[in-house]
Amino acid sequence: MANSEESSPLLTKQNQEQETKDEKELNTKAKHGAAPPLAEAMKQSTPAVPMGWTADGVPLSLIGEPMVQRAQWDSGLFSCLGRNDEFCSSDLEVCLLGSVAPCVLYGSNVERLGSAPGAFTNHCLPYTGLYFIGNSLFGWNCLAPWFSYPARTAIRRKFNLEGSCEALARSCGCCGSLVDDEIQREQCESACDFATHVFCHACALCQEGREVRRRLPHPGFNAQTVLVTIPPSAQTMGRGA
Repeated sequence: MANSEESSPLLTKQNQEQETKDEKELNTKAKHGAAPPLAEAMKQSTPAVPMGWTADGVPLSLIGEPMVQRAQWDSGLFSCLGRNDEFCSSDLEVCLLGSVAPCVLYGSNVERLGSAPGAFTNHCLPYTGLYFIGNSLFGWNCLAPWFSYPARTAIRRKFNLEGSCEALARSCGCCGSLVDDEIQREQCESACDFATHVFCHACALCQEGREVRRRLPHPGFNAQTVLVTIPPSAQTMGRGA
């Protein structure tokens, strides 16, 4: 059955007249400064800031920056023997090095971060000198933390770890204004890294050692494999019967 509107030319003419009348009303409102209802609805539905996704599939925030959540440290500052649910064999080694030979632990941490060749020696020897000077003149290791705390900042930035200011803002809601501003937040986090090394130096070195050992292999394990070609054994040809 054919549609009644298609079969009746009168209805088609009336529809055209109605559409022409509606267009004239919309144009009249537009001239007087009133926006058409359809345009207003489209304007309200369109966001003020375009939303999108980065190439890595990370959603963009309202200010156009990736919304990346910072990771937590693998172990706590005072978890000297590792986490409660898992005990790694290297945690005891890290604890002993941090207590007896912090210079070796610090040099090993910097070496695992992928620094230039000779990073262990270049960081271990100056740390040792500052360690002995501080203990000789002041009775405690107060100079080496000034030299070693940038390694904690480098680890935090490399693995996008949560800092002390962000942890306080998340737990108790303080330092909110510092966390919102990126530059002030980074300055506050660097100051917290320094304070952690000054007042809890051995624990800070051990926490950093556990972190880099769980995330990065030792540079010595990344050496290129050597291919050894073994010649085939001598072959003898037997006489046929």
